[in-house]
Amino acid sequence: MTTAPPASVLRGVVPPVCTPLTPDLEIDVPSLKRLVDRLVDAGVDGLFVLGSTSEVAFLPDGHRRTVLETVAGHVGGRVPVLAGAIDMTTLRVIGHARAAADAGCDGIVATAPFYTRTHPAEIEAHFRQVAAAVPLPVYAYDLPVSVHSKLDAAMLLRLASEGVLAGVKDSSGDEGGMRHLMLALRDAAVPGFSVLTGSELTVDAAFAMGAHGVVPGLGNVDPAGYVRLYGHCRAGRWDEARAEQERLLRLFDIVNSGAADRMGRGSSALGSFKAALHLLGVIDCPVTAPPQIQLDAGETERVRRILAEAGLL
Repeated sequence: MTTAPPASVLRGVVPPVCTPLTPDLEIDVPSLKRLVDRLVDAGVDGLFVLGSTSEVAFLPDGHRRTVLETVAGHVGGRVPVLAGAIDMTTLRVIGHARAAADAGCDGIVATAPFYTRTHPAEIEAHFRQVAAAVPLPVYAYDLPVSVHSKLDAAMLLRLASEGVLAGVKDSSGDEGGMRHLMLALRDAAVPGFSVLTGSELTVDAAFAMGAHGVVPGLGNVDPAGYVRLYGHCRAGRWDEARAEQERLLRLFDIVNSGAADRMGRGSSALGSFKAALHLLGVIDCPVTAPPQIQLDAGETERVRRILAEAGLL
């Protein structure tokens, strides 16, 4: 199969959708549909399922398929749906990517291989083989905190120029590196390549630098806030954008609700997003997948207090 043709540039707010679970750890399909409707109704420009905020690393393949089929089917073309094909090696990633294509998703998001020690030439070959295996645009996911390798800017530029990759979700936190990449893309006149920031607390700065979109985990909790922020940036209302970004920064403090002496930061962050969605009446159960540790009543109360201070409750 040949590489998919370049997609039009993906822009705007593309939240990484949380994955609601039942108390017995199955996919809570009705809650997932309510969350999707809430995001779409808020005016987001796309959805990203099975990424880090979706707890993809904790979900067995059957759960992943349920998420893909539920979201793609329920969205029904209202916005593009990107699917994370996150796994350790190329053949497994291709399997997930094909499942996403079969479910009706609109694009694939893939990291570099991980667990094994991988040479840069192997990372490039990985992306080429994934892109050749599915008739969908493929977006690289730059996530060195989990993959333990930063994607090379020269490789991204090369794969963008050849139409192998349709974009990058940059969750590296290296905003200088992201700006260098955007400058190189502009100098090379590469069309149709989306640069999406995963750094949800500096979105106004990223848009000022020329980023096309944002993939904010906090967008599950306050999608309308990120839609407003994007609108301000597009219109050049930078004072309003800064004020909205600072409001969201205060709201983001919910991720620190879990006590650091009893749980990891991932448990605290993902648990706080789900606690917030539960308090807002969007999902039925705030449980996260094992071995993550759950927020207790006091920690959940802290989430509630921050939501109230932000005017969301």
